[in-house]
Formats: sequence, C-alpha cells, structure tokens
Amino acid sequence: MTDGLVVRPLAGPGELDLFLGLTYTLDHELADDLGTGRRRPEWLWVAVRDGRLLGRIAWWTKKDGGEPLALDFFDLDPELPAGEAAEVGRRLLRTAMAAVVPAGTVPPEYSRYLPADWREDAAVRDRVELLFSLLAETGARPLVERLRLEWLPGTPVAERTGRLAFRPVRDREDLLALMTPVMAGTLDAHGQADLAEGLTAREAAERHYDGEFPHYTTPRAWWRVAELPETGEPVGFVIPAHNAYNPVIAYIGVLPAHRGHGYVDEILAEGTRILADAGMPRVRAATDLGNVPMAAAFARAGYVNFQRQVDYVWDAPGASPS
Repeated sequence: MTDGLVVRPLAGPGELDLFLGLTYTLDHELADDLGTGRRRPEWLWVAVRDGRLLGRIAWWTKKDGGEPLALDFFDLDPELPAGEAAEVGRRLLRTAMAAVVPAGTVPPEYSRYLPADWREDAAVRDRVELLFSLLAETGARPLVERLRLEWLPGTPVAERTGRLAFRPVRDREDLLALMTPVMAGTLDAHGQADLAEGLTAREAAERHYDGEFPHYTTPRAWWRVAELPETGEPVGFVIPAHNAYNPVIAYIGVLPAHRGHGYVDEILAEGTRILADAGMPRVRAATDLGNVPMAAAFARAGYVNFQRQVDYVWDAPGASPS
C-alpha cells in the first residue's frame, strides 16, 4: 500500500545520498552528472515512507541546459512484496513523469542495463519485468535488447592485412555520404525506427551524426574511412571516440556493396587499435541482439558481452497520472 508514501524530487545535490539508498550500475556517475548539468535535482525523484527509500527514478541529458533525453534510473526496493512494489512504482513513475516530461510530448526513451544472464536469475528477472510492466501501463513498448560489449588491454588486435587502406574522415559531409547507404540497409533497431518514422536514410544519418558525434571531445583524426587501396573506393568506416564515460566504438559500418567479404573485422580492428594505442583502459561497444553479423564480428575481435541493455520507447505522450 502507498499510505504515508512521499513522492518528490531531490531538494538539491546534498540529498544525493538519499537517492543512493538503492543501487544500480550507473550510481558512480551521478555526482559528476549533477556537477556538469547532465542531471538536475528536479529530475531525480524518490519515493520515501518513514525515512525509508522505496523507489527512485531519474532522467539524463547530454549537456547542461538540455532537455531530458533518457530515462535511465527506475529502481524499487527489492525487499518490498511484489504487490506493494507495483503500487509504489506506479505512483512514482506517473508522478515524476508528469512533472519532468512536458505535457503533450513523447517521453524520452527508457534504457536498463542488466546482467548478461538476467533471464536465468529468477529474482532479477521478476524485478525487471515488474518495472517493464509499469512502463507498459504508461504506453511504453519494448524497442530492442542490446549486447553491451567490452575489449580489455591484452586482448589481441588483428594485424592489418593490406586489403584495406585507412584515412581520417575529412569532414561531416565525407562521413554522412557513407553513413547514408549504411543507414538504408541497417539492422539497428534505432535506425529502423528513424526510417519507420518517415525519415529518409540521409535524414536518419544526419540525426545520428548531429545528436551524438559533435559531443565527443576526443580527436576527430581518430575517425577512419576504409578504402580499397587499388582504387580508393570507400568500403566502410569506424568512429573510435571517448564519450562522457568510456572509450567506445561509437559507430561502425560497411557499405552494402562490400558486405560479405570480411571487411568488418579489419575495420573493427582498426578502430580498436586506435583506442588501444591511445592507452585506453578498455573499449566499450554495443550492438542489437538481433544484429547477428555484427555481434559475431565483435566476438571474433575479442569483445566480451558483459551486460545487456533493454530499451523501451513511447510512440505517443505518456499516460497522465491517475
């Protein structure tokens, strides 16, 4: 039951310890995110009864002053009985969404990081499926499950074979000209959603580029185009970078005309090599569970699936609080 339950945002950064009364894999990022404006106290909500934290929820953005771009915290006290947890979660989700998400707008995407074997652990599975069911009540639907991958120093990187030559990306147009045909035949669920929304492949590529790449502070000289050495014909590209949290293979693609020849392995190795040579302590990447060819390429390159990511989206404004 929710009698005596107080649902409210944090009064300020000084209440972060209250929010940290529950645990999630992103907890270590919260203090810095608050300091840089990627999070705001009014976007971090708690459900409390008699001083006990029963639930929490939070949104994130890319830069100070931005609109909320992702819902990435939604946790309930694992000690709560399932029925009470559902009541607390329902009230927390609806109250916070009504306050944070502008009326009449589509809520930001929800992402949850999970153990790689989360379906095999009944306790984890039951808690997560409860969260998903509460999201569904507000109109959310599952979009995709993704593999979160990691390469660690000491893992071999394939040597260059000479089949491909690599050069830096010249400018935005140089890369967009390659991203566009890759986007047209993408197996990525987010790219497919952009196309289903009515965007052209070029428009979808521009959305991806402008929404992500300008935020990287690492050298753009790291970005590589792969070409056939004999003709200079482009084969694909890779974007090694460091986002706000980790070194990443941010994007990798092989042009449709050159698929099926094993080029992805050499392109991925080049991107990994650039980050390894820069002394990065790890390299992170992600791909959709359903993108079997890309998942296999990461596995061949020594990337290990250390987590899963499940994304939920809203196609229309979320439910109003009841």
